Amino acid sequence: MSAKTYELRTFGCQMNVHDSERMAGLLEDAGYERAPEGADGADVVVFNTCAVRENADNRLYGNLGQLAPRKAARPGMQIAVGGCLAQKDRDTIVRRAPWVDVVFGTHNVGKLPVLLERARVEQEAQVEIAESLEAFPSTLPTRRESPYAAWVSVSVGCNNTCTFCIVPQLRGKEKDRRPGDILAEVEALVAEGVSEITLLGQNVNAYGSDIGDREAFGKLLRACGRIDGLERVRFTSPHPRDFTDDVIAAMAETPNVMPQLHMPLQSGSSRVLKAMRRSYRQDRFLGIIEKVRASIPEAAISTDIIVGFPGETEEDFEETLHVVRESRFAQAFTFQYSKRPGTPAAEMDDQIPKAVVQQRYERLVALQEEISWEENRKQVGRTLEVMVAEGEGRKDDATRRLSGRARDNRLVHFARPEEPVRPGDVVETEVTYAAPHHLLAEGPARAVRRTRAGDAWERRNAEPEPASAGGGVMLGLPTVGAPAPQPASAGGGCSVC
Repeated sequence: MSAKTYELRTFGCQMNVHDSERMAGLLEDAGYERAPEGADGADVVVFNTCAVRENADNRLYGNLGQLAPRKAARPGMQIAVGGCLAQKDRDTIVRRAPWVDVVFGTHNVGKLPVLLERARVEQEAQVEIAESLEAFPSTLPTRRESPYAAWVSVSVGCNNTCTFCIVPQLRGKEKDRRPGDILAEVEALVAEGVSEITLLGQNVNAYGSDIGDREAFGKLLRACGRIDGLERVRFTSPHPRDFTDDVIAAMAETPNVMPQLHMPLQSGSSRVLKAMRRSYRQDRFLGIIEKVRASIPEAAISTDIIVGFPGETEEDFEETLHVVRESRFAQAFTFQYSKRPGTPAAEMDDQIPKAVVQQRYERLVALQEEISWEENRKQVGRTLEVMVAEGEGRKDDATRRLSGRARDNRLVHFARPEEPVRPGDVVETEVTYAAPHHLLAEGPARAVRRTRAGDAWERRNAEPEPASAGGGVMLGLPTVGAPAPQPASAGGGCSVC
């Protein structure tokens, strides 16, 4: 009898992507097999949902509706819904889509196989939503997509109270892992061949508040720098409130911490930031950018921006444009404000008309596109160290291009070297052309370095590995460690922060 197959559909932020690796690991540990890519006959379909964006509900129920006839025609097929929307809506999901078998929350990912079996035996939907974390997710089995890049959670939850954000209600209060547990996971990953890790937290640089050490995050970065074989360290997403000088110093002085920073702005107007309940103002944000530039001149800085927050005036929006001009972000993930039920901002007066929001959004996108292109053109003529990626960017048979990420996380398309390269290997190549969202290196590679990460990729492709403890997954996203969605996407206004 063949094993049951599963399919995972992941929506939302990096935290959801990280949770999906646990779900995949749990299912494989329970004897399920991943359904082939593109197949539509999985025995179990799991949705890991997001509740940040306005159309999150419609997206989920649209997908569930499409599956209803397939489930009706396949006795024994199961559908499970987890993640933030499941935590928020609970019984609503089963009422609106009674063909769903399991609903589980953000705090009890580990129960997924048990709930599926219980639903199968009892022949009725199982809804289980824990109100607090039962076990830190990094203790669960893992199914990592990439053998050379991994997520590592340093904390879960968030202590902030941003008026536009529902995430703290769904993820709970911040809970930090012990430093020794984090470093042990990183060391185990490196032993498996991982060469790049991304430290992940809802508010990653607040790490330490739960364990009584406000300088813990800077210390953690430096400790990662002492791990032999770990080539690249990234982190996401920090909060300006907690971004301290010791973290900047740790970034500048630790060679394997990459010159890349994602620093959410949300608005350039101090008045709007106060209404958002963001605990910094324009001068504080620009001061951080100035310090980072002074300590790490080559750093590529990205951000999140919300356009059209309730009460935003034209003057407020001009303040945002001012900060964008001053900061010269490499890229910005821009969002049109959307109401989320249960957030204070949804009840605020002076909701901005859609037409006004759209017009401001387009102006912001145009400005950022111009800046991104100008900043990328500065890379032309430079020789960059690019880690070869898998499943991302262009693989054009005519021009024989591969893709990868530079140290500062810029996407680089480069000519395929004459000698074989594997994902995880490192290529040094000269940039010959720049576009707003990628660089092109058309000439021959200056150098190619085969790595332990490339060896790990080769082993993984020779013989698939079982789920293991620890690590990271990039389901449906680039497998290059750091988050890389397309900038300028309309939506809710939160990447991880």
